[in-house]
Amino acid sequence: MDFSELRTAVEEAELVDAHAHNLVAVDSSFPFIKAFSEADGAALSHAPHSLSFKRSLKEVAELYGCEKSLEAVEEHRRVAGVEAISSRCFEAARISALLIDDGLKLDKMYGIDWHKSAAPVVGRILRIESLAEQILDEELLGGSSWTLDVFTETFVGKLKSYPFSYLIFGLKSIAAYRSGLEISTHVNRKDVEEGLSEVQQAGKPVRISNKSFIDYIFTRSLEVAVLFDLPMQIHTGFGDKDLDLRLSNPLHLREVLEDKRFSKSRIVLLHASYLFSKEASYLASVYPQVYLDFGLAIPKLSVHGMISSLKELLELAPIKKVMFSTDGYAFPETFYLGAKKAREVVFSVLHEACADGDLSIPEAIEAAKDIFSQNAVQFYKIDLAVRSFGLANSVSSNFVKVKSNDSENHVSFVRVFWADASGQQRCRVVPAKRFNDVVTKNGIGLTFACMGMTSFTDGPADETNLTGVGEIRLMPDLSTKWRIPWVEQEEMVLANMHLKPGEAWEYCPRETLQRVSKILKDEFNLEMNAGFENEFFLLKSTLRDGKEEWVPFDSTPYCSPSSYDAASPLFHKVIAALQSLNITVEQLHAESGKGQFEMALGHTACLHAADNLIYTREVIRAIARKHGLLATFMPKYALDEIGSGAHVHLSLWQNGKNVFMASGGSSQHGMSKVGEEFMAGVLYHLPAVLAFTAPIPNSYDRIQPNTWSGAYKCWGKENREAPLRTACPPGIQSGLVSNFEIKSFDGCANPHLGLAAILAAGIDGLRRQLCLPKPIDTNPSSLEGELQRLPKSLSESLEALKEDDLFKDFIGEKLLVAIKGVRKAEIDYYDKHKDAYKQLIHRY
Repeated sequence: MDFSELRTAVEEAELVDAHAHNLVAVDSSFPFIKAFSEADGAALSHAPHSLSFKRSLKEVAELYGCEKSLEAVEEHRRVAGVEAISSRCFEAARISALLIDDGLKLDKMYGIDWHKSAAPVVGRILRIESLAEQILDEELLGGSSWTLDVFTETFVGKLKSYPFSYLIFGLKSIAAYRSGLEISTHVNRKDVEEGLSEVQQAGKPVRISNKSFIDYIFTRSLEVAVLFDLPMQIHTGFGDKDLDLRLSNPLHLREVLEDKRFSKSRIVLLHASYLFSKEASYLASVYPQVYLDFGLAIPKLSVHGMISSLKELLELAPIKKVMFSTDGYAFPETFYLGAKKAREVVFSVLHEACADGDLSIPEAIEAAKDIFSQNAVQFYKIDLAVRSFGLANSVSSNFVKVKSNDSENHVSFVRVFWADASGQQRCRVVPAKRFNDVVTKNGIGLTFACMGMTSFTDGPADETNLTGVGEIRLMPDLSTKWRIPWVEQEEMVLANMHLKPGEAWEYCPRETLQRVSKILKDEFNLEMNAGFENEFFLLKSTLRDGKEEWVPFDSTPYCSPSSYDAASPLFHKVIAALQSLNITVEQLHAESGKGQFEMALGHTACLHAADNLIYTREVIRAIARKHGLLATFMPKYALDEIGSGAHVHLSLWQNGKNVFMASGGSSQHGMSKVGEEFMAGVLYHLPAVLAFTAPIPNSYDRIQPNTWSGAYKCWGKENREAPLRTACPPGIQSGLVSNFEIKSFDGCANPHLGLAAILAAGIDGLRRQLCLPKPIDTNPSSLEGELQRLPKSLSESLEALKEDDLFKDFIGEKLLVAIKGVRKAEIDYYDKHKDAYKQLIHRY
């Protein structure tokens, strides 16, 4: 089933945001952290530890190109100013109509007219409780108190005048915040008068919370709404702690919905009524006047929560009754996030509905248009000149992962992936039904020899202590299961290696990285993030003297536009595939080699970064094959060509903050004390680390002086000849560094083992509080004799590993023996077969 048309429809869909609030000035006292949470007070300090906060902050930082920390984003906002960030966010969000409830009063908020640059159509939603409070705050002549009759005449009179005096598209009630949704449409007059008296006695500014008076205001307002055929928005479900969640269940609205006076009303339940989405879906299915809006639930919930909530709304509710909004407020970032995540979630849900057989592709495309704009256009009677947006301005590219329960008719096979000690990626393929029925519980049988294989033969090396005797279980990690984007009816998943289900095998690379990461977390409360730069060649097949040869597909120089142009059809598919796997691509360009490219991935937690690297290699190779090309990541596919690396950028994080970077400007090198100690440990152990990150003899044909690959044991600030380079990317304050790069990492390395070795070295630096030597600010080759040369061969790095006792405890003695055995076998084989490296283009 081809979902490309659906994806395009979702990306290009017109957005009508019918539930939003005013923006505020950058120097407003309303804290920016509230963009990511409904919490207040002490509870707000815990907000950065929620899934939605972490995800949303990352996406805003990526939009701005700044460090992924709250402080960095706030500094960017302060420097850029509200006009610039608003322009950036709304351009990305691509909202065509904006309906603002200005009843949410915030410090230094802008008026509705200020927002007209944000969207072609800007209108107002009138909050009825705010109007009532505004009236009661006014003084009557003679200083007398408001009577119910005088108040009613004034309140209803203003309601009736607004549709003609300002562009009002609807009314809104926040009764759920004040007294709950169990609204009586026949409230006793005496109770209302007592409620009005209570409100006035409480003093000014007025805040209405008396239930009888709230019910009365709501009933009078709904009568006017019916008279003028205006919609009524009703807050339902979750919000800040002002509301009693038990009373925000929309089922409490039964008396309102059953009242014959309001049978022709048009009521929209806001916030997806979360946690009562199913109840809201039911009401929309049986009451003609009930419609649904999923703003706030998207993007404030986790990915699973957003998808589940929208699914629940669509379980019973007609699609024509479900509407998008952002519930954006105060900060333009909330509009951007609401739009971005809505596109992703709607695509995910409609994708699954098609896969399940609920919808056809054309029906899903129509549904997307309805949900994003057409339902709201008709519901709020918006005169909207629909514009078309090109894909170049697409706000949403990282589509939400589809967690489907597709039947075997839709998913035929599942590929179960692992990477071995030689860095080769391998897979077993099983029918989907067997995967679901058997493999998820019991795994796949695999020989012990799998972790002793080399790059030149599919058999265990002699000194690995691994043979064809013994069997493990490949246990799929279901959190890594994805639809394969380059082929239909297949999924893929990464596996851990267990002796039996639940008992990890000590040779497993993924388990090793997780174990070492846990040491860093337990001892220092730190997490390492990693982001890889993938360098690779695209080769094409030619016949020479009747023999097949693989040659570069073009001969253009570094950053050549024509090179990218020639490969752009392939890269469009590669990027789309990676986006469907939720893998962030930061940039790509033609590299210095003929037919060589580099693709930089966004940074993430090190386990995810390693997993993403495996999938990225698969995507690039697979799509290249479909274009008749061969993509190779090997370090030196031709000895007279530029080499290819997998440079990795590393940073340390604590409680969601980058702590590799210095704070307070007190650092000599722009990095924190823990950052320096960690990096010093990596530098100290780098010769042995190379046995993990540069694992074949061909790796050392790449690591040569004057090739930007890092041939000497040193570090430098933005020195691309140093193997360790501190980096200050755009958006980072001058003088500070946000990460450091290791250049001596290549495409033959098992990324889990490579990162585990780096982590071990860094932890040793933290334990011993190591210090960095002086940075090298010139080409290290000009200092030959003063600097130690890094291993010139795999033999030298293997010897360094044998002499370094650190890794036995971290990597594990048995796995270390296997790695050393594989490396020794590589050395022996390629020493005897000088041209054998040429076949590695088919393995890496």
